[in-house]
Amino acid sequence: MIVTVVEVSVKPEYIDAFIEASKSNHEGSVKEPGNMRFDILQSAVDAAQFVLYEAYESEEASKAHKETAHYKKWKDLVAPMMATPRKGTAHRVICPADRSKW
Repeated sequence: MIVTVVEVSVKPEYIDAFIEASKSNHEGSVKEPGNMRFDILQSAVDAAQFVLYEAYESEEASKAHKETAHYKKWKDLVAPMMATPRKGTAHRVICPADRSKW
């Protein structure tokens, strides 16, 4: 199992547009083979700060996500909305190890 935490800082004037574009990416992502979670989180302190929490069954499924049409569309659409380049960090899941707990 692999989880990627993506930190995104959005220009304030694009917050609503970023949310809408990310919702579309979410809808496609949760239908992908091997996807376990795809959460979009917005900071309660700074509305321009977001975290995408992406959980996939395998490294292969995570890599396949980046080849999907909905991801490529999202990436191109939101690039000019970002105040700084997004930062993704991959994590190995320790707990819960039992997939049924997801």
